[in-house]
Amino acid sequence: MDGLTKIEEAARADVGSRMPRRSLRNIALLAMCQALTQSSNTLMFASAALAVLTIVPPEMRMWANLPVTMQHLGVMLSVFPASMLMMRRGRRLGFRTGSVAGMIGASCSAIGLGIGSFPVMCLGGLLLGFAIANMQLYRFAAVELAPPHFRAQAISYVTAGGIVAGFIGPTLARWTPELWMPTFQASFVAVVGLHIVVFIILTFIEFPVVKNDDHASAPQRPLLEIVTQPTYMVAASGAMIAFGVMSFVMAASPLAIVQCGLDKTEAPVTIFVHVMGMFIPAFFTGHLIARFGVFNVMIAGVALLIAGVVIALMGTTAWNFRGALSLNGVGWNFLFVGATTLLTTTYRPSERGKAQAFNDFIVFGTTTISSLMASVVLELKGWAVLNYVAFGLVCIALLVIGLFRLRNPSHA
Repeated sequence: MDGLTKIEEAARADVGSRMPRRSLRNIALLAMCQALTQSSNTLMFASAALAVLTIVPPEMRMWANLPVTMQHLGVMLSVFPASMLMMRRGRRLGFRTGSVAGMIGASCSAIGLGIGSFPVMCLGGLLLGFAIANMQLYRFAAVELAPPHFRAQAISYVTAGGIVAGFIGPTLARWTPELWMPTFQASFVAVVGLHIVVFIILTFIEFPVVKNDDHASAPQRPLLEIVTQPTYMVAASGAMIAFGVMSFVMAASPLAIVQCGLDKTEAPVTIFVHVMGMFIPAFFTGHLIARFGVFNVMIAGVALLIAGVVIALMGTTAWNFRGALSLNGVGWNFLFVGATTLLTTTYRPSERGKAQAFNDFIVFGTTTISSLMASVVLELKGWAVLNYVAFGLVCIALLVIGLFRLRNPSHA
């Protein structure tokens, strides 16, 4: 926890200073990559399940989210290889490899839809998972592109790239589905285009040079010792629940909107306000962490996630969906950015590859299960029960953070 204390003290001392121009340029370009990759992810969330409904029989409707679930499974299986590749060969090669995987995965989804093959669409989702696994490492790369006392702000700024995704993804989700037949195939082709642009932008980012000898000679603790630190466990738990609840609710919302009798065109609008909620706060989340402390921001995130559940349970109008999903997004931002900032204080530079990879492995293991169960719970039990489950998960996060603060009052 000494590392966290030093970071927060430095951040408070430097809250009025400016990030160096070179760092800001690199982080801005990385934020653009985040924006475009997140746009492709948002487009898949808004379109994949609805596209599946056009090719599967009624008895398979509950598995409509399986391609999205396969994408999360792909993330879970890819985080260790992606992180290790970057440790050995550098961030640029790793991120560009992810973009290529995104192009191939989206192409498989488009082909699968064209030939009416559900398994091929699921394969496309699995391959897209590698691209998303790389995107999740953007926030850790941001830490390496900025001075230490700007760590929280760098994570926050890159996360804020998702604001652009909030416009691009839902806009493409509204305008591409019927560009040609079959419906939604153009949406998957658009994902290919987004990954091509990301591949090009990565050329211009000045990532730190990999020094394999330094990492090989630097002392490293066993992975078990790293991940069993109380601080690491709190950070990982916060990230797991933030992403798990967000994925659980967001993955079900397009199907729930149609199930509740609203027009399917409402789905991209709801996804839009959700993504805005996720990423607009990123402009100031880092400053809030510097001023109020990481744990207070994480608890605020939990409170907002609970508020989103309450709004969802109050009705099934378009505005209930929009309000619930927007609060869900803001709550995710506070809890996830806080958890990520906390996590970066728990490992040495030589340990970052395995520490970050294990965190994302368990985070996306959680989202794999939550996205799969989203459509199943929705189909069998309905939207209200789904939100009660989300409420239970959020309460677990509150319990974990609260117990840690009680046992470590000096860090409250």
